[in-house]
Amino acid sequence: MPVETLTPTVEARVVIQNRLGLHARPAMSFVDVANAFTSEVRVRKGEQVVDGKSIMQMMMLAATQGTELIISATGKDAQNAINAIKELIDRHFDEE
Repeated sequence: MPVETLTPTVEARVVIQNRLGLHARPAMSFVDVANAFTSEVRVRKGEQVVDGKSIMQMMMLAATQGTELIISATGKDAQNAINAIKELIDRHFDEE
């Protein structure tokens, strides 16, 4: 019987700190970083869950300064994806 390979999922809780929130430019930066990895990236704001690799879905979050998001990545490079996204958010999307 084949052994089922578990795909790792990694989660991180982040708070949007930049003054203008997750508007078009930082949302595109987020999507660009997420798309650099093969893992599936999901972003949750309250009950709303979106694809972190879709600019349209990320914009629909309307995440303002102070908004808490839960980012999850599932796949072989999930931890690296989460680390890169957290680093981008910690740098305020290079806006400040």
